[in-house]
Amino acid sequence: MRRPSTIAIISIIALAAFVLLGMANSDRRVLSGWRGPLGAGEALVANAAAPANALVGVAQPQGRGLDAALVPSGNPLRAANTVITQGYGVGTHAPASVWGAIDLALDGDGDGKADPAGTWNQPVYATHAGRVTLTRDSWPGGNHIWVTNDQYRTGYAHLAGFAVSDGQWVNPGDLIGYIGSTGMSSGPHLDYQVWVWRDGQWVNQNPLDYVQRMNE
Repeated sequence: MRRPSTIAIISIIALAAFVLLGMANSDRRVLSGWRGPLGAGEALVANAAAPANALVGVAQPQGRGLDAALVPSGNPLRAANTVITQGYGVGTHAPASVWGAIDLALDGDGDGKADPAGTWNQPVYATHAGRVTLTRDSWPGGNHIWVTNDQYRTGYAHLAGFAVSDGQWVNPGDLIGYIGSTGMSSGPHLDYQVWVWRDGQWVNQNPLDYVQRMNE
């Protein structure tokens, strides 16, 4: 019986170490600025050390095989001083299957909390490519935009105004509207939703699962 060579033994050890290292790091795909979903009424300032258009969270594998531009990604406000004023699936966002969203506003005075003066009329950007559907004065969403493609759609509600036209095709990072307080809203903020087409229907998603950096 032949003994394994020294080279073969070293190769086996190296392969085992590589596999173990990959397993240890498989859950460390931290790419962003938000630290995860929040409870009702909580607010979170985007990591000041992160790039201006980044959020912190653990990215989930989404939309494999699709053009990256078609998959929602990043912060629709593209601002480091973004705060979450209502989390996913809580308060008016429950049940998540129907109303799942996150509410976003801006901290204009640096105190770590959203404020109206820093939020009114701030720009809102598309987080993926798709066709625009505009709805004015809807309830409860007020001035509302859907951006839709064959696999994903995102919703942007309570807008003060639109920067796009109905039926227009937009790409990631395109300006689409401005933050307002239309519809059922207690103050200026953006209600942001993500949906995926699955098994013949739109299924609501947690937007915090789609927080990879914009413009990477």
